[in-house]
Amino acid sequence: MNYSRVRFLCSAHTLRQIPPPDLPEIAFAGRSNVGKSSLINTLLGRKKLVKTSGRPGKTRGLNFFLLEGWLTFVDLPGYGFARVPKREQQAWQQLITAYLLERQTLCLVVVVIDLRHALKEMDRQLVEWLRHHDIPFCPVYTKADKLSKSKQISHAASLDAGLGVQAEDRLIFSAQTGQGREKLMERLAFARDSW
Repeated sequence: MNYSRVRFLCSAHTLRQIPPPDLPEIAFAGRSNVGKSSLINTLLGRKKLVKTSGRPGKTRGLNFFLLEGWLTFVDLPGYGFARVPKREQQAWQQLITAYLLERQTLCLVVVVIDLRHALKEMDRQLVEWLRHHDIPFCPVYTKADKLSKSKQISHAASLDAGLGVQAEDRLIFSAQTGQGREKLMERLAFARDSW
């Protein structure tokens, strides 16, 4: 399992730009500014491979990152799309939907959710949609370092109930402290090996 040898492959804005299916792929989905890019950088042991921004809507395409010969990470545009024109939102949605439904090499979608907040309707809808289409997913609750241990547990339990998942089926994560990194790496390796 090598997360250190990674390179940016491409940014796809249309289905034609998506690279040919080759290695198993893990996609990362979440609302704008939930810490998706920071999570990926932490997994890869990098600080700036995936660009982070305080401005919602920074990721504008499907960004592919090749992990030396055994796995590909796909960073999806954040949903919520603050300050992005409606037409662009719809184009992103069509691209993401087509990718998730048609990509044969997709083995898992990591659904990134901010642990500090109550469950958002868009997160619930995404999980229900993935479940309906039998697309494997793993909720990851980020920004855990912003909460005490007891609040992490209570907030996570509330999110679990809203998403209809068990505690063992999701992870609590912090890009700042590395909490949950090893467990998430194990989960991704299992998904890749099960593909």
